[in-house]
Amino acid sequence: METNAPVMKNTTAYYMQSAIAFGVALLTMLVATYLLPCAPWPKAFLALGTLFLTTSTFALAKCVRDAQETQSVASRLDQARVDKILAEHNPWKETA
Repeated sequence: METNAPVMKNTTAYYMQSAIAFGVALLTMLVATYLLPCAPWPKAFLALGTLFLTTSTFALAKCVRDAQETQSVASRLDQARVDKILAEHNPWKETA
């Protein structure tokens, strides 16, 4: 009695699409900030905001990934414990 949850794998094309989309979005934001017709301090503020948003996005993605991996490992450990208990269980064993 083994129930394996399907493992979702992303394709290389999906990774490339995500990386390219991220690069285009970041580059567009930085170029737009640079070409903005205003004083340097609002440009610096927008550039720092973009940098903070980018690093926060990576941190959030890492936290979500770690939480998902932890849940997956815990689920597999729980299933292994149940399988061990069921394998060791003998309903015909006499109790003293």
